[in-house]
Amino acid sequence: MTETARRARITREPISAAALARQIVAPAHGGVVTFEGVVRNTSRGKRVRYLEYEAYPEMAERVLEEILTETRQQWPEVEVLVAHRTGRLEIGEVSVAIAAAAPHRAEAFAACRYVIDTLKQRVPIWKKEVTEDGAVWIEGE
Repeated sequence: MTETARRARITREPISAAALARQIVAPAHGGVVTFEGVVRNTSRGKRVRYLEYEAYPEMAERVLEEILTETRQQWPEVEVLVAHRTGRLEIGEVSVAIAAAAPHRAEAFAACRYVIDTLKQRVPIWKKEVTEDGAVWIEGE
């Protein structure tokens, strides 16, 4: 991956952690960890019909890039890519995907977890759950 390649993206298109991993895996990487957040059919005791995600892509990508830079500072040998979808997502669709590759598994796991946990706290992406009872915007987790 070149320095100019985007490591973080917001998209309306389907995403896959496996596809992200294929972009960063290298012969020196002994551990490759992927994570996919998938739309589930229940939340807070209610049946979910679908989710809608909204974001200001430029701002969200900038914050994601900051998180990836922090990740690289903490785990210098780890390569990480992340993608998050916006728009309407049906049950079973991937909303967020992360791939982390490193010489050793411990660093790859740690980096992947750091990215998803920090993303949930800081990235300006808004989620609306549409249930059988109506719709509600979900505040940060």
